[in-house]
Amino acid sequence: MQIKPIYILNMFFLVLLFGACTNKSNKGAQIDSSFQLNIGVMSSMDYLPLAVAQEQGLFEAEGVSVAINKFYSANERDAAFQSGNLDGTILDYTGAAIQKAGGVKLKVTSQCDGTFVLVAGKDSGVNSVADLSGKSLAVSRNTVIDFCTDLVLLEANIALDDVDKVEINKIPLRLEMLRNGKIDATMLPDPFVTIALQNGNMNIIDISEMGLHVTGIAFHDEAIAQKYEAIKSFYRAYNQAIDLITTKPITDFHALLIAEVGVPKELVGNIKLPNYTKAQLPQEKDLERVAQWLKAKDLVPSNFDINTLIATGLLP
Repeated sequence: MQIKPIYILNMFFLVLLFGACTNKSNKGAQIDSSFQLNIGVMSSMDYLPLAVAQEQGLFEAEGVSVAINKFYSANERDAAFQSGNLDGTILDYTGAAIQKAGGVKLKVTSQCDGTFVLVAGKDSGVNSVADLSGKSLAVSRNTVIDFCTDLVLLEANIALDDVDKVEINKIPLRLEMLRNGKIDATMLPDPFVTIALQNGNMNIIDISEMGLHVTGIAFHDEAIAQKYEAIKSFYRAYNQAIDLITTKPITDFHALLIAEVGVPKELVGNIKLPNYTKAQLPQEKDLERVAQWLKAKDLVPSNFDINTLIATGLLP
């Protein structure tokens, strides 16, 4: 049977049309993975600049796709990071050093500005750091909370065995025990500080008053190698977010503080932002304090060089 030329012509155009549609679909699906970053965060003031950058489209404007993954447990965050499901995460220096000493290939690429505050219960009899001797302090052992608590005590010349350290790992539980008078004091980050300072509980000392920074942003070595330009773009957007935070009224960020950072709506007017600065490397004095504490507690080898944590060349 002879096929008519018109049928051949119609089939030819159908093939062309199908091919064009297929190519268009494939082209839309092709996203450069080297400009995609998965970042892990927890509800904290350190997270606010990332939340602002995401909301304002600053990452996208810099050509990088950033997926922010929120965690409600430090253990879950760390597990996701160590398994490679995250390229980077907001992490304290103590945790970063312990992970690196344990074989996790990571680098801290910048310092964060969130802080921790020692809060005392209203009926604890603690009105200053000097009053902590003989009191019960809730901590999560071998973490940044433990480190900050020890540093406050040592700076006040209070022997560590002169206080009763109670191990309570979960921040909400520490907060609840403080409010119920079950412990005398504990170290907290915001927004938990703002919640704790209701009903007469007292701010005893903020570690920022000691000139101390203890958190930063960390990335896997592999992510730094494969997504170097994406991380640089990430930090350009981060700095633009810092500009917004430091120049606009805090009320502009109330919605984000409630939705993302976890500040209760009725307390958002009480929140005090940290002194946010543009991305910079961790300070040597902070790292040295962390290293001394970790080695004294045998949490890292005595020959561990904490300066190997730092990655340079990524910041604008």
